[in-house]
Order: sequence, then structure tokens, then C-alpha cells
Amino acid sequence: MPDDRWKKLEVWKKADDLALSIYKYTKKFPKEEIYGITSQLRRAALSIPTNIVEGYSRKGDKELARFVSISLGSLAEAKYLIYFSGRLKYFQANESIELTDGYDELGKMLWRFYEKVR
Repeated sequence: MPDDRWKKLEVWKKADDLALSIYKYTKKFPKEEIYGITSQLRRAALSIPTNIVEGYSRKGDKELARFVSISLGSLAEAKYLIYFSGRLKYFQANESIELTDGYDELGKMLWRFYEKVR
């Protein structure tokens, strides 16, 4: 399907994998956080790949750059929420490190992608 060209983007694949990891790890967050940190972290993590998809599906690099910029903001939000969740001991140390490292790598990829399309 020609509309699925974004599936070939390495930056999207990385964002998609990290969003999936967030969903898996947050399953064990306290139930009282379902409408709090769990929901906000999941939304921020999922916003990264969905904004890449939406931007890539628009016409022109200017539109794509705008949506990649939104993804960068969501990435910063997700990183902070991972940090904060770690302080609350919702993540094991290795999980927090794995996610933070993954988002650091994704941030570099997203920034390069943004620089290329803007």
C-alpha cells in the first residue's frame, strides 16, 4: 500500500518499538496511576510515531517538519515521565536505563530527520 511508506523509515521503526516497550512496562504500574502517569506516558510515547506517520502522510517537507517537531516535544515529555516514574520506583533501574538510552538514540535520529526535511 503506497500510503504505508512511513513503515520504511528507521526513525519511525525506533519510535514504534519504544512506544510498544512503554506499553509493556507500564502494565505493571500501580492501578491508581491508570489515569495519571500511565496514561500520560503512554500518550507521549505513542505521539512520537503517530506524528511521524501523520507528517509523512501530508504534502511537502514543511508539513512533515512541523509534525516531526511535535514528535520531538513528545519525546522530551516521555523522557521526563520515565525519569519521574523511575523516582517513584515504578521502573526497575535497568528498565529506566534501557528506555532512557532508547529515547536518547531516538532523539538524535529525530533531530537528524528534522534537519533533513525542514
